[in-house]
Amino acid sequence: MEKTFKITTLEGVHARPSALIVAAVTPFTSNVELIYNGKSANLKSIMAVMTQSIPTGSVITISAEGADAEALMSKVTNVIISHGIGEEC
Repeated sequence: MEKTFKITTLEGVHARPSALIVAAVTPFTSNVELIYNGKSANLKSIMAVMTQSIPTGSVITISAEGADAEALMSKVTNVIISHGIGEEC
């Protein structure tokens, strides 16, 4: 399962947005990755997410596989949109 988002927060995906997203997906058992610019990062690792250096206006893809992938995608979508980090494409 995949969803694509456009990053709209002025600072891009820095420490605060990264922490919010990682905290949202960590309780789930599914494997989840953030794909940006041809590189993938474990979305449960704040350091992996931050090293992507995702600026405003970037398009990212979040991919989840596992038993609770649908619930995970719903939660991460809600966090990204409700906190003004990005919008669904």
